Parts: sequence; structure tokens; C-alpha cells
Amino acid sequence: MEAFRDHQLQAITASARDAARGDPFANPALSVALALSRRLDEGSVSHADLAAILQSMGEAAFRDRAQRLSRSVGHTDRSEPDDAMALLAARIARPDPDDSPVRFAIFQAACERPRMAAVFTAHPTFSLPRETAEALARAAGGAAVPDPLVLRPAGPTLMEEFEQAATAISHGRDALDRLSLALLRTARVNWPDRWTQLRPRPVVLASWVGYDTDGRTDIGWHDTLRLRLQMKRLQLARLARQLAVLPQDCTAALRGRVNTALEAVQAQIGACPSFLPAGAVPRPEAAQAFARILIGRREDALVTPAPLLELFSEAIAAAPDDEARLGLCVAQAGLAGHGLSLAHTHVRLNSAQLHNAARLRFPVLGSGPEDPSRRRALFSAINTALDEAQAEPVDIGGLMAEPASAARLMMTVAQIAKHIDASQPVRFLVAETESGYTLLAALLLARLSGVENHVEISPLFETAEALERRAERVVEEALRSPHWCAHLRRIGRLCLQFGYSDSGRYIGQVAATHLIERLKLRIADLLARHGLDDLEVVLFDTHGEGLGRGGHPDGLAARFDYLNPPAIRAAFAARNIPVRVETSFQGGDGYLLFGTPALAQATVARIAEHAFAPLPGGTPDPVYAEGGFATDLFTGARASFHQLVEDPGYAALLGAFGQSLLDRTGSRPAARQSESGGPPTIRHPRELRAIPNNAVLQQLGFLANLMHGLGHGAWQEAEAFADLLRRSPRFANAMAFARAGLSLSDADVLRGYVASLDPVTWLDRAAQTRRAGRSQSLLAVAGALGELGLADPARTVFRRLKADDLALRNAWPSAGTMGDPPRMSDRLFSLHALRLCLIHRIWLLAVEVPDFSPRHGVTRHGLVQRLLRLDVPGAVDLLEQVFPAEDPPGAMLDFAEPPATRHGGYGEEQARILRPLREMFSLIREISAIISLECGAFG
Repeated sequence: MEAFRDHQLQAITASARDAARGDPFANPALSVALALSRRLDEGSVSHADLAAILQSMGEAAFRDRAQRLSRSVGHTDRSEPDDAMALLAARIARPDPDDSPVRFAIFQAACERPRMAAVFTAHPTFSLPRETAEALARAAGGAAVPDPLVLRPAGPTLMEEFEQAATAISHGRDALDRLSLALLRTARVNWPDRWTQLRPRPVVLASWVGYDTDGRTDIGWHDTLRLRLQMKRLQLARLARQLAVLPQDCTAALRGRVNTALEAVQAQIGACPSFLPAGAVPRPEAAQAFARILIGRREDALVTPAPLLELFSEAIAAAPDDEARLGLCVAQAGLAGHGLSLAHTHVRLNSAQLHNAARLRFPVLGSGPEDPSRRRALFSAINTALDEAQAEPVDIGGLMAEPASAARLMMTVAQIAKHIDASQPVRFLVAETESGYTLLAALLLARLSGVENHVEISPLFETAEALERRAERVVEEALRSPHWCAHLRRIGRLCLQFGYSDSGRYIGQVAATHLIERLKLRIADLLARHGLDDLEVVLFDTHGEGLGRGGHPDGLAARFDYLNPPAIRAAFAARNIPVRVETSFQGGDGYLLFGTPALAQATVARIAEHAFAPLPGGTPDPVYAEGGFATDLFTGARASFHQLVEDPGYAALLGAFGQSLLDRTGSRPAARQSESGGPPTIRHPRELRAIPNNAVLQQLGFLANLMHGLGHGAWQEAEAFADLLRRSPRFANAMAFARAGLSLSDADVLRGYVASLDPVTWLDRAAQTRRAGRSQSLLAVAGALGELGLADPARTVFRRLKADDLALRNAWPSAGTMGDPPRMSDRLFSLHALRLCLIHRIWLLAVEVPDFSPRHGVTRHGLVQRLLRLDVPGAVDLLEQVFPAEDPPGAMLDFAEPPATRHGGYGEEQARILRPLREMFSLIREISAIISLECGAFG
């Protein structure tokens, strides 16, 4: 018999979808699932056939993902990024090609001020094994699909995340060298007597991998110091390689000093406590030994690049020719731009940790800013504390003894500044900032640790409340403190961080975009009011979108215009406020854009093009000039999405079995368990992190976070909606997320999942089945689902989602630049239908589990409930203890008389129930990996 193939599955899907077009009562996803289930019952399709189908569909999704990756960076061949960088450098030197070049001082200032930064962050988005992710990056450049193709992730450790980040950063640094080379060559042509004075760094790299302690307890101070030393070693090793290819005569002193530093740093790394269990602390003797080497070898290891930069000046003067001088100037620029690290350093924690640490030092501060009646007294108290605070000694012993995580992190920053690298400030990011008091608390800890001149304290704004009302007040509250104003003056910049994770999760992606843009405009006005418009402003967007944590459906150039639109650039430029734009490349999805040297070069070329993009001219974008409709649309979308989030059915839908569809994709600890074992019951979306929240929506075939809430407003004024899509680049840029959401969503797929939770669906099947013995199983599933109680709330929220989806699709213009309303592909639809089939069959096997006496508090009823929520691995592990397959002890021994029949093994239960459960669940997780590829990201 010919094996069932993926093209046959997609043909069945296409036929079912076509047949459903004229039938309002049809459910094509369940129809395909039932057709597949019947083939499995008949034996015409096996689990092996399904695995082969998924392998083929995975390869197709992999190829498509590679092509989209290539298109997103504008990557055609290796020469294109170099050409783009050369053209950019020429334009900076000669804005008018027919005019003379600008003065060297103007060119130098333009090239030596960091205008953009790529920040490498570790979030659980490592949705592919490392080798497969590397193959995907190569495939974007034309390489073949690997054979075999392994798609399911393996959950990297923190060290593996760090290694992947370091590889991506190394590719990024190589690309920045190409950018520096282009700028230096242009300078050499235009200013042949001064070009070697140039140290270009318009784009820099940063990382918080290994330094982000927000929501984590598995990163100790010793981990942060060890990984920061590793970044120093990588920078020094990079310098050594750059110098190795240059003439020996002019680089001998540099090489010797770099090698001395490398040897010292390696000794420091070797002494640092490592590979301890999460939450464990180093032995005091080990920490003492590390401290002695860290401090004893400090001068050899260097704590500032100044000695090396002096040697660079001497080497450049002694270089035999321009090519050698170019190589030295490129290496010097990388050192000047990044200090003694492969990338700048960001650390992160949350506001509650800061408040607790401040209270421990100064009990008069109380619990923090939560009590509004104490607000004025609290600010007075913390300003008094700042008046009195003096720097205290910081040593490794103090780090070990410090109980407050925020104080410990600030002390770790002090050790970095004293003993590792004092040349670059450390960004101190504070999540969940809701009050200016939080910024003053961070400043207080910095002063106590002696690093207030070495940290850039940055609040993170991402909740709807913060973006709409509190963020501006937070900054203004801090600015009323003379200590905060003095701090900003000392470091020369105001650093702000914006996230889409919680805002996109609670108010919808497009509405969050609108709020973030309005907030940035208000910040520009705020600085002008306070007379601080001579400060540089850092606008760091950490993203959180449902398409790759910063991914944009239309590629990198569109992504940068999305997070830093022309109106924002124009507003700050009009006030002469210099801006540095920072953007996050998060986890496995983000690192792909730096996955090969060619991809990294193309990515850096796009970043540099945006960094030097001309300011907008001509008439304002219609979304601003005629903003009434857009404002009403976004306001309505926010309100509608808020209602969705508060609908109990939404939590029921997310928590039914969605988490069980997801493999572990990061080094964070595994999700908490419920008291009875298995996945927890989700009562509100806040109980899910943003990434799994988005990932569950992807896996349910309905990306509500990208599009829900827009439908009603768009449909009411369909002509205005279509007109703004056509005429407004900014509106179309934001609505691209809704377009992508429509293309990856199908209400028929979501209806299939919702109907599967409904006991009536199973009762209908029981009434129609002709298969012997099946009716009883179907009735048992119906009864078990009734006890689970998810059907009614899921149906209610489905009606809400379906109504808005239908309105948006009806309003979407059928012609013009945006094209027809997008539709889920047959391939993606087939994957969901196949998974529905497997879920149904798992549930049918679940109710066939034989009864057994309770073991360790586990009952048959509890295990069936866990299987309904697809906690298959945990449930089957328990069932294998209840129904062991192995022979009883001593089965093969001779006991001196005729043997009794041994009845110890449960081979029949293993073959009929347990092994099929594992096989089908493995296929379900394989489908999840392919759906992530189809969506272009995880969460």
C-alpha cells in the first residue's frame, strides 16, 4: 500500500476548506481531523507515516523560513552590505554629491557618536536546536536543508545561551568592522592627512545575557562576574587575531600587552566559582581565592583600554602603509567603541527588589511607594538619604554576605568597574518601574556602592498604565530631585526602556505601539520643560511582539521605522536632542539575524542606514495630520482587548492545554506545577509570561495579540480604514502586524480547538460512530471534559474573537497596496487539523487507562484529567510505575520446585496505551516546532 503523503493531507484540507465555504455549520478543521483518525483506525495510515509527513512539511517550512530571513535583511550576496556601507559613508561625507565634503570635524562627530545599539538579550525563544538554527542561518544564504532535520528544541542552559549570544555578537562585531572600514576609507579619500584620527562607532553592541536577574534566581554574582570576564577575554582574543595579520614591526608592543592581559584574564576566569546548582553559593575559600586573583592580576588584565589605545597611536604612526594603518584603525575603533568587552553590559532586575534593598539600608523608607498617602514623605526621606549616603567598601566577602538581591547586583557592578572594565558605563535596567522613587532608590544603592558615575539607571515602561499615564510622571518625579538631575548631568544622558511584552499581552500589539509612540513624544516635551534638552536620550525598545520579539513582517528596515518612526526622529531633532536608538535581538529568534557573517553584515548595514536616515520632509504623514480616526481605532482596540483579557474564557482558552504544546525554549526554570501535579490552572493571563502567552496563541492558530480589537472600529469606518492604509506609511507599518496575524490565524482552526473541549462534540460523535466499542470511549471523554468545565467559557470567548476577526476581514481592503485579506495557508491549516486528530486520540486512550489503587496520592481520575490537559510525559511516567512492563524480581531463577506462573508485567497496557501516548505526544510537539517555523518565531 502506498504511504500517505503530505500532499494528500493538504489536498484533503483544501477540499474541506472549499466545502465549508458555503456551509455555515461546517467545521473543516474537525472534518480533516476525523478523516485522519478514521485512516488511523483502518490501518491505512500509521504513526510512522505521520512522522514522515511532518518531516516533509517541516523541511518545506524550514526552506520558507530561510527565504523570509534572507528577504528580511535585504540580503542578496556578500558584496551588497559592503556596497551599502560604502554608499552610506559617502553620503555622510557628502550629503550633496555635487557639493564639497563636510568639514572633518562634522564627519568625525557624526561617526563617533553611537546612534544605534543592538542589544542581545536571552529570553526563552530558543525554539530550534542550536545546530538547526545555525543551519537555518546558512540556508538563508543558499545552503541546503540539513538531513535529518531536527526541529524540536532542547532547552539550553544559561551557558549555552551565553555561547550562542557570543557567537552572534562576534559576527556582529565583524560586521561593525566592515562599517568602520567603509567610514575610514571614505575619510581617507576626503581628508588624507587626518583620517587616522577617526574612531568610528555609530553602531555599538550590548548584552544582558548572564546579567539579567529579573524573575530569575539561577544567576549568582559569581555567574555574572565569570561571564563578564568571558566577554573581556573574547574582546582581547579578538584584538589578538586582528593584530596577528598586521606587520610585526609596528604591532609588537601591542601584541605583547594584549597577550599579557589575555593570560591574566584567563587566570581570573579559571579561579571564578562556576557550574554551581541554581541558588547555591560558592564556598568562602573558593570565593577568597577568586578575589585574590581578580585583584592581584588586575593591572596585568587591564581595567581600562587606555594603555592599549596609546599603543595603537604609536603603531598607527609607525605603520608602513595605508593598508596596515586601516587595519589598525579598524581594530582601534572596535576597542574604543566597546571597551574591554565584546559588547556593552546591561544588568536588569525589578523595582520590588530595589525597594526591598533600600528599606534594608534605610528603614525609615518603609515598604516603598505603594502607599500614595506617604508619597511626599517618602520622596523627602529618600532625598535626605541621598544627602547623607557615602560610598562604602565593596568586596567579594560583602557580595557573599549581602541578602538583598538589588544591593548584591549593584555591588557586582562595582566589582566590574573596579576590577574588570571602568571604561564603559553599565546600564542598570529596572523592570516594572511605576514611580520616580524607584529611580532614586537605584541611585541610592549606586552611591552606596561607589558606582553612581558608572551606571546608567533606566526604567522599563511596558504596562498600559505606565505607557498612558505613569511613565511621564515617573520621569518628572525623579527630575524634581536635585540628586537625579545631577546624576543625569554627570552621565550626560537619560536612558529609557520600552517593552511590548506586557502591553502587547494586555492591550494588544497595535494599541501598544500607539501608546509607546505618544509617550516618546511627551518625553521630548518633558525634557524641554525641565531645561534638559541638551542631554542625550537613549530609547531602548525591548520589543515583545508576537512575531519574533522585535520581528516585523516586512523586514528589518520596516522594523526600525516601526520602533523609531519618522515623527519621533523629527520631534527630537526639532528640539536638538540627540537620540540613541537601541533595539533588542532576543534569544534564538533574534540571534538568527546575526547567524552568519553575511547575515550579520546585512543586518548591520540596515541598522546603519536607519541610524543615518534623513529626517522626513514634505507634508506630515496622514496618521498625524488626520489622526482622529486612527486615535479612535487604537483607543477602541485597547478597550476591546482589555475586555478580552478580563474574560474568564480567555484564561480558560490559554490554560486548557496550550502550555503543554510547548517545548522548553530557554534556561529559565520549568513552569510551576499545580498542587496535584501537572500544568497549573490559569485563572488570568497575568499568570503566564508574555512569551508563552504569545506562543500559545500561535499554537491555537489565532494570534489575538496582533489583531483583536481592531475589527469593530475598522468595519464601522471601512473607507477611512482603507484610505489610511493606502496613504499613511506609518499606519500601514503598524498594521502590518495585524495583516500577519490574519495570515497566521483562522477562526475555523480555533473553533476546532474550542469544540474539542465541548462534551457535546463528543456526544455527537458517539451518536454517529459505527466503530465497535468506540461509543463507550467517546461518552467517557465527554464525561471527563464535562468535569474539566472549560467548554462554556471557551465558547463565550470564541464568539468574542470570531466577531472581531470577521469585522476586520470584512473591512480589510480587497485591492491596493495591502492586498486582499490574508488567509492561513493550507499547509498550516493541515498541521492544526493533524494535531487535533492526535489530541482526540490521546483523549480516547486516556479514558481506557485501567483503574488502579491510588499511588502516592495519584488516582486514575487525576491522571485522566492530566491527560486531557496534555500533560502526557508526566502522566505516562506515573502510569509506567503503576503498570511496569519488566518481569518481577527473580523471574529467571530456579527456586527448587516447579515454577508458578509469573504475572508481573503489563506488556499489553504498555503496547496498547502507554507507548502510543508517547508516540502521539511526540508528534504533537513536532507539529508545534513546525508551527513556530511557519509563524517565523516562537512567541
